[in-house]
Amino acid sequence: MKYLLCLFCSAMLLTACNNRSSITGVQVDCPEDTVKIPFTSFEDLSSPKFDSFRTKYRPDTVFHGEQDEFKRILLLRSWISGIIKISDFEPDYPGEGYADRILDAALKGQGFHCGHYMIVQNAVMNAYGYLTRCFGAGPGVKNVRDGHHGANEVWSNTFHKWFLSDAKYDHHFEKDGIPLSALEVRDEYLKNKGKDVLMVKGSNREVIESDSLKDKTGKWRQVSKEEYMQTFTWIAWEGSNDRFVHWPDNSNALSDLVMYKDDYSDNNTWIRDGKPHWAYAAHRFTFIPDRKAIEWRPDEVIIDAASNGDKAVIKLKTQMPNLKTFQMKNEGDSVWQNIGDSVVLTFAGQPEKILFRPVNLAGVAGMECGITLH
Repeated sequence: MKYLLCLFCSAMLLTACNNRSSITGVQVDCPEDTVKIPFTSFEDLSSPKFDSFRTKYRPDTVFHGEQDEFKRILLLRSWISGIIKISDFEPDYPGEGYADRILDAALKGQGFHCGHYMIVQNAVMNAYGYLTRCFGAGPGVKNVRDGHHGANEVWSNTFHKWFLSDAKYDHHFEKDGIPLSALEVRDEYLKNKGKDVLMVKGSNREVIESDSLKDKTGKWRQVSKEEYMQTFTWIAWEGSNDRFVHWPDNSNALSDLVMYKDDYSDNNTWIRDGKPHWAYAAHRFTFIPDRKAIEWRPDEVIIDAASNGDKAVIKLKTQMPNLKTFQMKNEGDSVWQNIGDSVVLTFAGQPEKILFRPVNLAGVAGMECGITLH
C-alpha cells in the first residue's frame, strides 16, 4: 500500500516513508453527517438467544453457497413463508410472541396470522446480521377496508435502502428493478394506485398481479396488487427495535409507534376496526416530518478528515447497530484490513483513493465510501 496506516487504538505510529510530499487537499466521497433517528434500540447480535436460534433451526442452510446478499434475504423469507401456514381467524394462538415458540408450533402444523410472520422474520433476518424492523399497517378506510397488517422492512446493502418484506405472502414490491420501502409503496399507491409498480413473490422474484387469500368464511379469493398496496396507506413502525432479545420485558416500549407526518396523515385519520387507531387516544404515536430520519441509512461511514503536512488524520463514525469493526483498503486492492475508528495516513506523493466500510458482528459489511489525498 502507498499509505502507512497508523492505528490510534494500538498506539502504533508507522512513519517510515521516503516521500514527504505535503497534502494539498482531501476529497471525501462520504456523507458529511447523519440524521437523528427516532428509533430507540436494536437487537443485540451478541445475545446467546441468537446462537440458540441459529443452532436450533439452521435457516442458513437455505442460502448455503449463495453469495448475493439480496438473494440470501429472499431465500430466508421464503423459508419462513414455507414453514408457517396462514391461518388468520383462529380464536387463540400459541407462541406468546416468542419467535422460537411460534416456529415450534408451526413445524407441528399450527397456522398463524401476519403478526407472527413479522415476529419470526425479525428474528431470522437479524440472526444473520440483516437489520430488520417491525411495523403495523392498514388501509384505514372507514366502512370499506380498515384492517390491520404486520410486516417488516429489511435493510438491503445491495440496494443501499430499506425494502418492505412481507413474509406472510412472500411478497415485496419493485419499481424499475428496485425493491421499495414501505413509504415508497405508500407513495406509489397514493399517486396512481401502484400502476408503475410490480408485485413480486418468492426468492426468484416472480411477477404476479394477484395472490390468493382465505376470508372469514373459509373461501379463497384473489387479492389484487392494488389491494395489497393499499394495505400500506398507513404505517407505524415500532420505535423499539429489540423485539426478539428483550421480549416480553419490552412489550410496553413496543407500543411506542413512529408515524410519518405529511399532508395525508395530517388531513386523514387511520381507521382500524371501525374507529380511529388506538394509538391516537393513547398518545403512542410519534409523528416524524423528516422522512430521512425514518429511512435512515445504517450502512454509511461518516468521515472527518484533516491534514497537516504529509499526514491525514481520519476519524470514522457510523450508525450501524452492532458494529464490529471498520475496514479499509486502497481502491485497487482486494483485501480489506480491520481498523479502529481513527487512522493516520501518510501521503506517498501520488493521488490514490482509500475506501472504508463498517462491518457488523455477523460479518455483514456496509456501504463502501472513500477519500482521495492530493
